[in-house]
Amino acid sequence: MAKRFLTLDIGASSVKLAEYEGGKGALTLVNYGVAALAAPLDAGNADAILSPAILEIVREKGIKPGPVSVSVSGQMVFPRFASIAAAGGADKFDQQVRFEIEQNIPFPIDEMICDRQVLGDNENGEKNVMIVAAKTDSIEEITAAVRGAGFSPELVDVAPIALTNVLAASGVDGCSVILDIGAKTTSLVIVDGDKLYNRSIPVAGNMITKEIASALGVSHDEAESLKRESGYVALGGVVEDEDETRDRISKVCRAVMTRLHAEISRSINFYRSQQGGGVPTKLYLTGGTALLPQVDRFFAESLQVEVEYFNPFSAIAVGPKVDAAALEADGACLAATAGVALHAAGAAMFAINLLPPSLVKERADVARIPFVAAGAVALVVALVLVLLAAKKGEAVASAECDAVQAAAQKLQGVDKKVKEAAVAQERESAKAEGFRELFAKRGLTVAKMNAVRNALGNEMWIEKWEGDRVTIRGWHDDVESLIARSKTGGSTAAQIIEARLKGSPFVDPSSVSIESMTSVGKDALVDQLVVKVKFGNGAKGEKK
Repeated sequence: MAKRFLTLDIGASSVKLAEYEGGKGALTLVNYGVAALAAPLDAGNADAILSPAILEIVREKGIKPGPVSVSVSGQMVFPRFASIAAAGGADKFDQQVRFEIEQNIPFPIDEMICDRQVLGDNENGEKNVMIVAAKTDSIEEITAAVRGAGFSPELVDVAPIALTNVLAASGVDGCSVILDIGAKTTSLVIVDGDKLYNRSIPVAGNMITKEIASALGVSHDEAESLKRESGYVALGGVVEDEDETRDRISKVCRAVMTRLHAEISRSINFYRSQQGGGVPTKLYLTGGTALLPQVDRFFAESLQVEVEYFNPFSAIAVGPKVDAAALEADGACLAATAGVALHAAGAAMFAINLLPPSLVKERADVARIPFVAAGAVALVVALVLVLLAAKKGEAVASAECDAVQAAAQKLQGVDKKVKEAAVAQERESAKAEGFRELFAKRGLTVAKMNAVRNALGNEMWIEKWEGDRVTIRGWHDDVESLIARSKTGGSTAAQIIEARLKGSPFVDPSSVSIESMTSVGKDALVDQLVVKVKFGNGAKGEKK
């Protein structure tokens, strides 16, 4: 009987649940469903919006809950690529990996779930290592919501890496780019043999919706409907569409895609210069926003590469009960579920697992129970055999009776232990529920990050975060654009960001100060600010 693999891809605006059958050699998609989330997935709301969406698919598609492999979006994780010397043994190697995490992840390591994979050796004899980290409370919240829908998470993968595994299973050679254009962010993955580069870009579908709303003076919901009904990417020219509204929407789409193209080009140049990568020869498109008409032609012309929509089912079979017409429309959006299925089946090139420590411990405790019971039964059987060999006739019959009674008592003891384990599990589950409520209140961490990100806009990024000191960088030309767009009349970038931070409800205005502003990097092309800031709990002046 073919093994069953349930996979769940959790995006910012939708969730995809898919059922596969098979094994390491071959997988088949047998059922799937897609459901929109009632609101964007954010800290503290997973239980309220994720569980109902999963249950909606279960009811509609009849997929029976069970063990599931989960994929989370790239924006929830911190990917890092490092070169680490192999000398010194496994312990020394682990110490260096930990050092890389502590130096490059802007949160304490004891608040993070981390995993790593060695990608190969570089020309200096060092190990190229992919390190992936995520906030423990964020992953705990997601897995708690999945369990609330009746499923049991077995592994937690990351969507960009899952996409890479599908591409690898398809037998693609050379340097390729996967572009997953979602609602909140775009995940860019460069796959080049055993090399891998991943970046999350904050330019995606929601930005198009926001720009349409601004250009046409309509609400966000109206703009979203117009984007879905009339949106396409203009290919150039003063007027391309006789319908004035459609023409304006198409030019908004092109403007946002142009910004995305600039970020893609910058990422490719960074990958080539810093990691010695090759020149991409093909671009694979996936994600909901990638379905906008003429997106493929736009990137083919702007990047001068061959563009193709990502088809995960060139390497994975499709069962007869799957609606072929529906799959043609949904196929690209199911790519991450296919990659997670490959991981669960042991056929993945890259195997990252961010399963929370609480679930790892729980699975280990449950796995030990059958071994305890089996050991007790084996002991009883051994005693019975010894007694049977020692006595004959009536004595043997008496010994059998005694052995059966002893076995019954032993088994009662095992039953008691199993019941005690079940009670302990319920007790731990109750504790976990209390922790989940506590984690929900810790959304302040995300609010801090959002407060800083909102102050920076899309022109600058967070380089380092140490206590109440945040190091910010941005390309010099982007910083100049920030100043020009702010229309504040002579303000510097530092003054603009300082004013924006002071305006956040989560920031203590009196604590905000710019400690330094310098230019760094080759030819001083990058501007760097060091900002000192303290945060409140959402009310001005209440410090945290």
